[in-house]
Amino acid sequence: MSTFREVGERDAIRKIMGVIRPSPDNGPLDDAAIVNTEGKLAICSDGLTFDRHMTPTMTYEQFGWMAGAVNFSDLASMGARPTGILASLMMPPDLDIDDICDIMDGIDRCAEFCDTYVIGGDTKEGTGSVVCTAIGNMEDRKPMTRHGANPGDMIAVTGELGSPAAGWHSMNNGLGLEEAEYSLNVPVPRVNEGMAMAGSGAVTSCMDLSDGLAEAAWAICNASHVGMEIRREFLPMGYGVEEVHESLGVPLDDLLLYWGGEYELVFTFRKDMIKQLYGNRVPFTIIGQVTNGDRPTVSDIDGTEVLRHGIY
Repeated sequence: MSTFREVGERDAIRKIMGVIRPSPDNGPLDDAAIVNTEGKLAICSDGLTFDRHMTPTMTYEQFGWMAGAVNFSDLASMGARPTGILASLMMPPDLDIDDICDIMDGIDRCAEFCDTYVIGGDTKEGTGSVVCTAIGNMEDRKPMTRHGANPGDMIAVTGELGSPAAGWHSMNNGLGLEEAEYSLNVPVPRVNEGMAMAGSGAVTSCMDLSDGLAEAAWAICNASHVGMEIRREFLPMGYGVEEVHESLGVPLDDLLLYWGGEYELVFTFRKDMIKQLYGNRVPFTIIGQVTNGDRPTVSDIDGTEVLRHGIY
């Protein structure tokens, strides 16, 4: 077992190169990566830190996966096809070199899931953080942004909601909801769904749920100058949500609306083009409708209230 300090930066990089798949278009130790720029590019950058984002049960490989997933999820929300990811690691000098390799292996596995490669980056001593930059190509699809929602559009989400929140509560209260805990530690970027949604031509706005549904709803409403009415009874409940609610008394709204760590997509679409979404095999659940207001609300049989901001 050797630490980062003992191995040194250059040998650490050479060891890391042994755990990631070589890109067919880029040498692993070149100073820059070459990316095909035919078509519009989508580029995003996001970072994680050990202190803020590493859960008690998360492995270093899972931490690396998440570092890739948060970026690929942003590409998914635009409808871009990933074409590469760069990873810069700032690692504590006393961290074992095998743990650093596990982080890179996790990033590479997430890249492989998204049908692309790690094409560059850097490794330095630091306090424990990873910053990735993901590159995608829009090809012939129109980018999905936060700015295009219109009154009368339907609101929908991919997948189910609340499992990451349930996983966090399970992890901290010993409930043993392994599937929910896994969903928190290994989020799945909805890249294929994003490309299909953008390709349908029906979507008017989109955003991922990394900061929770309420925050995403506020962001789309503010950017598009619209309101939203979300129906509680339409929210698709993920694994572990009911168990956490019943055993710990955590409000369902907190689990489904106000918690982050989700990597589903929330989007609005023209209701006269719903067949195009079905035709592109986009899995989704309708949860409400865009309104002429200026803020997002949630409604049920007992009334309507303005969404609070998130707690994650």
